[in-house]
Amino acid sequence: MSEQRFSMTIQGRAVPGNATIDVVNPATGLVFAQAPDCTAAELDAAIGAARAAFPAWAATPLAERQNLVRAMGQRLFAHADELKVTLTREQGKPLGDAASEVKAAGYWCLSLAGIDIPQTVLDDNPTRRVEINRVPLGVVGAIAPWNFPLTLAFWKVAAALLAGNTVILKPSPLTPLTTLQAGALMRDLLPPGVFSVISGSDGLGPMLTAHPGIDKISFTGSTETGRKVMRTAADTLKRVTLELGGNDPAIILPDFKVEANAEALFWAAFGNNGQICVAAKRLYIHESVYAKLAGALTDIARSVKVGPGEDEGVRLGPIQNKQQYDRVTGLIEDSREHGHHFLTGGYIPQGPGYFLPPTLIDNPPDDARIVAEEQFGPVLPLLRYASVEDAVARANSGIYGLAASVWGTDLHAAKQVADRLDAGTVWINEAQALSPMIPFAGHKQSGIGVENALSGILEYTAYKVITVPKTAVAA
Repeated sequence: MSEQRFSMTIQGRAVPGNATIDVVNPATGLVFAQAPDCTAAELDAAIGAARAAFPAWAATPLAERQNLVRAMGQRLFAHADELKVTLTREQGKPLGDAASEVKAAGYWCLSLAGIDIPQTVLDDNPTRRVEINRVPLGVVGAIAPWNFPLTLAFWKVAAALLAGNTVILKPSPLTPLTTLQAGALMRDLLPPGVFSVISGSDGLGPMLTAHPGIDKISFTGSTETGRKVMRTAADTLKRVTLELGGNDPAIILPDFKVEANAEALFWAAFGNNGQICVAAKRLYIHESVYAKLAGALTDIARSVKVGPGEDEGVRLGPIQNKQQYDRVTGLIEDSREHGHHFLTGGYIPQGPGYFLPPTLIDNPPDDARIVAEEQFGPVLPLLRYASVEDAVARANSGIYGLAASVWGTDLHAAKQVADRLDAGTVWINEAQALSPMIPFAGHKQSGIGVENALSGILEYTAYKVITVPKTAVAA
């Protein structure tokens, strides 16, 4: 892998760049590849190409844009086997999960390409016709995170291209390689300048968000970084879509069937090593089922194989990067210092790589860091409650409102609880049931704007109202 050359895609051509950044394999903690470090001049070239390509792309019939986005999805499917290997080595997830991610990116392209962008006739009377059209914004800067670098990138890319925008995609500096490979696969599909992929160090993001040639930023990442994106985008009043952090609660009702559903609940929290913005990050468990569920989750956690994503039978790989690893281990140490009871895990393995066992903490107080903060890792607090009113109030506390879930046999009672939760998405007896056809948005400081479905495509458009009088104009 280290001999393989990765290049950016600018104006439909390979651009190797004059400088590089190191890419670390989180299973070893060692550098295994380099990616281009985009310079200000190369960014200017990408934006210039995108601006030059925009008028023709915006004028391209929607049906043709849809066909090209479908072709992008088909190409991702066709190259899933090679892309999954790179993704596992740079992100850490098991090969099967990596293949699923690549295919999900392709599926998003295929599905979104089936959505039409409507023209609305607001009024049509004997004297006037009023039309509402949705027109593209221009050049979109799409910034993707490191937990699902390909899938979350193509949420943005497919929607923005379908709406008639040109796109410059910037992956996280921690996971740039699979995205660069995907960009290379698309070079002969789209007109030059319509879709570019650039990579670089931490300084590239602020250059992109502040650049006057960018009309919209679509960002997925932490709430802290989202605030910075808003600040740098403000000077030119860029449109922004921000999909940010979440400290997502799950409320387990008294009639929850532990034997039938504990496995699903476990993976709602620990899928992708807990590195999912909508993972269940706080479990509020009714006291009548607390002991039984805690025991079942503990048994599952102890049975899960943790190791390098390329090894057979591994269900959880390493945490993706050293900074996040240090943050999660810091939360574990904080709980240990405060005397919290660990049901399983809670130790730091020796050896290379950023590995941690799935860790369950038994009923820590609500002001504990592991409860009040988003952990984004394989550590889960189990929290006991006596009344649903108390559970809802505790679940709604804090600055986040991305997603939540409710688990119980009585669907009517579960729906009543779901109605009271302050989150953009609430699942009942499932979690992370995301779809390209279902809008996804956060409340409070979990984000601004919408992704997916027609609503997400329209985020990449502006209103254009045309009024046509039907009376003759006086000479």
